[in-house]
Parts: sequence; structure tokens; C-alpha cells
Amino acid sequence: MITVDLWLWRRELAGDEAALSAAEQARAARFAFAHLARDYRAIHARLRAVLARYVNLPAAAIEIGPVEGGKPAMAGGPFFNLSHSGDWVALGVCRTAAIGVDIEAHRPVETDVAERFFSPAEHQALNGLAAEAWRDAFFRCWTRKEAFVKATGDGLMRPLDSFDVTLLANDAARLTRIAGDAAADWTLIDLPLGAGMAGAVALRSGGEEVRLTLREGQMPLPG
Repeated sequence: MITVDLWLWRRELAGDEAALSAAEQARAARFAFAHLARDYRAIHARLRAVLARYVNLPAAAIEIGPVEGGKPAMAGGPFFNLSHSGDWVALGVCRTAAIGVDIEAHRPVETDVAERFFSPAEHQALNGLAAEAWRDAFFRCWTRKEAFVKATGDGLMRPLDSFDVTLLANDAARLTRIAGDAAADWTLIDLPLGAGMAGAVALRSGGEEVRLTLREGQMPLPG
């Protein structure tokens, strides 16, 4: 069995910013707006505090660097992925498989976004849905696709229409098609974050059972 830990916290929750690396401090200093720099420092200080629990090291001693594709990674593991939207931050941690996590706060979105980025099958599934149902399905689709792309580490190199995910309310979260890959080797997990939020976790499970454990926070998220 593959185990995935999920950590959820409010984005204003601060960590020890003295634990940030010189590279992280420099990146924060490059933000054009002070609130973005403040958010970056708080989120990444908290990230270090959580990861330190897995490796029994001080938060400042953890080495986090980019791997191929620019996805952050920690030398020697565990695998992790971070996402934040609205008031919330989500962190997924797995010792045995690279993972992707994405959360999104609902916001107004034009229908042509789906037409430009989603696959024909996904666009067809969205057609005919009423406004609120369309929005909910759009964000289910978006977070599942983003979680998969983040898990692969391909980033913008993988077109979003090169694979299909389920998106309707009564359909279990899963990949149904991946160009050049076997969809059955992948697991998608829906995160029931509550009204106004969508989220998903993706990982290559190879058919193994995946158990998600919520280590911090609650689902649905408190209002």
C-alpha cells in the first residue's frame, strides 16, 4: 500500500522564517508586492517545519532544490508537493512515489478557458451543465489535471488536452486517457474541501492501493 499524508493550513499560519535558505530569502525579496513576499516566507517556513518531522532534522538544515522541470524536491526524500489558493495551503507528502497536489478556490471563469485547454472529451462532458454545476465541474477538472501534471514534473511541457480526467459530480476521480502512458497506472484522489474549493492528489501507483491520511486540518475546510 502507498501512503500519502495531507497537511492543510491557513496561509497566514507562520513558521520560523529564520529557517529559510538564502535562495528562498532571495526569491521572496524579488516579489513586487510586500504581501506576496510575506505569503511566500510564511508558506515556505511552514513547509520546512512539516518536512523536518519526516527526516528528523532542523527545518533550516533541509535542502530543497529544483529537479528536472523545476519541481521542488528534497534530497533523499520524501516526495512532496505544495499548493495554495484563497486562504488555504495544501501539502502532500509521500515516501515512495512522486505526487502532485492542487487546490483552487472557485472564481469566475470564462467558458472559453475550457475550450482552449481541456480535451474534447472533457469539453463535451461540460457541455449542457447549468452555470453552478459547470463551474464546479470545471474546477474538479482543472485541479485533477494540474495535480497530474505536477506529479509528472512536466509542467508546461505537457499539453492539458493530451490526457482526460473525470469531472462530473457522480464520477470517481480518475484518469481515463494519457497520451503515451497507461492511465491505469495512475491514481487520482478527490479532496472534499467543501463549497467554493476544489482539490486533488495524483500519483503513479502502478495499481497499488493508495491510502490518504489527513495529518493536519479538516475536510471540508471550515468556513
